[in-house]
Amino acid sequence: MKTKKLFPLEKLISTIAISACVGFVAPLAVNAIPVAQAASAVTGLPDFTELVEKTGPAVVNIRTTEKMQQAQGMNGMEDEQMQEFFRRFFGMPIPKQAPVPKGRKQAPQQEEEVPRGVGSGFIISQDGYVLTNAHVIDGATDVYVKLTDKREFKAKVIGSDKRTDVAVLKIEGTKLPKLTIGDSDKIKAGEWVIAIGSPFDLDNTVTAGIISAKARDTGDYLPLIQTDVAVNPGNSGGPLINMRGEVVGINSQIYSRSGGYMGISFAIPIDEAMRVADQLKGTGKVTRGRIGVQIGEVSKDVADSIGLQKAQGALVVRIEAGTPAEKAGLQDGDVILKFNGQAVEKSTDLPRIVGATKPGSKATMTVWRKGAIREMTITVAEMEQDKVAQKSEKKAKKEQTNFLGLAVGDLSDAQKKELPAGGVVIESADGAAAAAGLLQGDIILTLNNVDVKDAKQFTSMVAKLDSKKTAVVLVRRENISQFIPIKPQAK
Repeated sequence: MKTKKLFPLEKLISTIAISACVGFVAPLAVNAIPVAQAASAVTGLPDFTELVEKTGPAVVNIRTTEKMQQAQGMNGMEDEQMQEFFRRFFGMPIPKQAPVPKGRKQAPQQEEEVPRGVGSGFIISQDGYVLTNAHVIDGATDVYVKLTDKREFKAKVIGSDKRTDVAVLKIEGTKLPKLTIGDSDKIKAGEWVIAIGSPFDLDNTVTAGIISAKARDTGDYLPLIQTDVAVNPGNSGGPLINMRGEVVGINSQIYSRSGGYMGISFAIPIDEAMRVADQLKGTGKVTRGRIGVQIGEVSKDVADSIGLQKAQGALVVRIEAGTPAEKAGLQDGDVILKFNGQAVEKSTDLPRIVGATKPGSKATMTVWRKGAIREMTITVAEMEQDKVAQKSEKKAKKEQTNFLGLAVGDLSDAQKKELPAGGVVIESADGAAAAAGLLQGDIILTLNNVDVKDAKQFTSMVAKLDSKKTAVVLVRRENISQFIPIKPQAK
């Protein structure tokens, strides 16, 4: 559904240029507007000093760390350090060490906390809630928040939502500054805004620009704010602030060929971010509705051919079995024009409207079918949850991971309807399972030709396996099933 290559600010990945831009300078027209008249439209450039003094203290620097196991080399030096030592002073790699004799213990593994990344965030309440991007804290063992007054706190991850790239942290402190939340629906193209953050770990860097566009379709669940404010790696999670000192967005993405700023940046609208944050604060997760359809865009040619007055709505191209869409009587080729009274102008509107609908509630649909309008009622189901609270996620993995390297969970209600025979979904794959090519999200249907019903049965089956023999699993991935052998790894 995405048509542009966008990526989080922290990932310095070059992208292929979509098109080349060619500019020209037009000659001065005979009837050009006089300079004095044109200047009257611009009363002066804004002074941001008071705005920065007011909002800057509530913007924080976020650094993350990760704990890694490191083997000790000779004389207590790590293997990597020893390799570098030999390269620098002897011009050769470290000699291969002889295998450890039988009965002698290998060098001990040490757990070391290493820097993982930096980003930005901002305090939204005096009791210490902080907003940032989900990708800033993704995979981190520990998260630290530093204020402009040099105070630093170890933050608790309340939850994160990858679909909207929003995360909520909590710090414990006194006299904490906070930012005022604005209304992103009221912003206008051409309006002045500033960004404050930590690009390249440079704390409280201020940049300014204007809003270029209000609603760019770059994601399934929210339209982003496009600006020309300079943001770079490290700005992720920082606030986009209007001239009234209100947060209107969270800086999240850039479009770039090189990974650095090239004049286009994107921010998450604060209205949507706060809706997500409220759910994360309340339950640690985000609940969304789903109806079980795959959709496509309605082009002008399609609209003309089916009798629609204009190109609008979401074209139903596939209906999942056993879902609310099938039960409501939707058919392939239907065009959904309205959902719960909200107009669906383009196909990307539908997932956002449905996602914001409370699961279990009844909704109305206005559908175009074979040249006529139909009104339909549908009961919205719940979308399968993302893993959001990192602490509980890691605890679950620790409890469930087995010698195959698999952590599994039970199927969602929607998956159970699609796969009545049962199965388990892979939550993480390490070790032998990862080497075999198994991925998070794969569904295991059988283990050594025995049907898998649920996670509890699967755990019991794995416990009875011979750890020295290859196990074979039947795996379903994207509606395709295949047998994958998991070979034991040498210890």
